[in-house]
Amino acid sequence: MASVTVRVDESTKERAAEIAEDFGFDLSSVTRAFYRQIVRENRIPLNLSYGEPNRESLEALREAAQIAERGTSRFADADEVFHALGI
Repeated sequence: MASVTVRVDESTKERAAEIAEDFGFDLSSVTRAFYRQIVRENRIPLNLSYGEPNRESLEALREAAQIAERGTSRFADADEVFHALGI
């Protein structure tokens, strides 16, 4: 057997341990299972993706697409921008 040392902040470790314990595991068991899955699948079994954008972000993306299509911004000048921002 070989030993593996992993450095992680205390909060992350505590939260991960709580989740593992909810499933009846300890962190060492979860780590061993993760390593075995890497070997079995010959890949890093992680789903690396961004979450879905919130409504405000989706609206901003739609507005940006409209601006790009029009070729103009929604403000005529910087004064209108500052006014819209309440500055």
